[in-house]
Amino acid sequence: MSPCRYLLRSLLLLILAAFSANASNWLYLAKLSSVGSISEEETCEKLKGLIQRQVQMCKRNLEVMDSVRRGAQLAIEECQFQFRNRRWNCSTLDGLPVFGKVVTQGTREAAFVYAISSAGVAFAVTRACSSGELDKCGCDRTVHGVSPQGKESLPRASCHRQDASDEPTQTPGCFLGFQWSGCSDNIAYGVAFSQSFVDVRERSKGASSSRALMNLHNNEAGRKAILSHMRVECKCHGVSGSCEVKTCWKAMPPFRKVGNVLKEKFDGATEVEQQQQRRGGSSSAKVLVPKNSQFKPHTDEDLVYLDSSPDFCDHDARSGVLGTGGRHCNKTSKAIDGCELMCCGRGFHTDEVELVERCSCKFHWCCFVKCKQCHRVVEMHTCR
Repeated sequence: MSPCRYLLRSLLLLILAAFSANASNWLYLAKLSSVGSISEEETCEKLKGLIQRQVQMCKRNLEVMDSVRRGAQLAIEECQFQFRNRRWNCSTLDGLPVFGKVVTQGTREAAFVYAISSAGVAFAVTRACSSGELDKCGCDRTVHGVSPQGKESLPRASCHRQDASDEPTQTPGCFLGFQWSGCSDNIAYGVAFSQSFVDVRERSKGASSSRALMNLHNNEAGRKAILSHMRVECKCHGVSGSCEVKTCWKAMPPFRKVGNVLKEKFDGATEVEQQQQRRGGSSSAKVLVPKNSQFKPHTDEDLVYLDSSPDFCDHDARSGVLGTGGRHCNKTSKAIDGCELMCCGRGFHTDEVELVERCSCKFHWCCFVKCKQCHRVVEMHTCR
């Protein structure tokens, strides 16, 4: 290969890598004011972080875009909750990409960001369908009819009402059959919209790099974290809770559950590499396979990554790593949030801080709560 052709090929690969690696730029929607609304086509042209095909989708689906924005906010908040005690804590920037250069590399952190982001959009759009916010969709009407005893029925122990804490409460006299009723979450619409909007960059012509394949796989794994944890919720009707009639519907899990599932997948993510795999006849396709052949193949619900993660210990502007200097740590913990691991052996500062808290609260009839202010001094530890 001539030097010119080699240089051109390398440049093309770099462009493709950048094209795929910045596919999460649409998360910048989360930075928009929650007061405003994306209600005009002209607004779509001004939205930062969208590629042209996403702008076109925005114009065709104006009423859905506020849900996409909520999905982006959900994803960022859940990422920051799940990684709050780790060296990389999902901190965001004011520019693009939202999570900085960390997600432009094919690390397991990027894998989580893509998974939780696609899940966030699917979740928020589905929730908007069920709550009647969107004309394009509503409840899932394919779930209907009666479930007789022994067919599509719940075991007696599962016949319950859901209370505010999401804990099941047993209902005496509950029978096995039930009526499909209520508003089942239209997860099919939410997933389909997420696929169309979130995956559009990778599915564009020519985007068949290993990073594009990684992003597409993790996007789908995020959506499957919702699909595989759909649940049946029921409500009993009858005298004194006798459950003479029981109506049930299908509901999404809480988004915190989705985050927990994907965090477990992050911890067990598979390092992969691209390989040409022969199909029927003379055709072949590029696929991702475990880099270590002794590892079992990953499933559609697992997260995959291409590159090892940095240690995130020291500030490195070139890699977009903020470092752990100034981060709070737990002096007594031996886990990653402990001062030894969080501070990467650099040591930590200890300061005494006075906290003012409400205490000795009493309810007074009628109708207010009166509290005292209590002061206590605590030790705060921060990494050097």
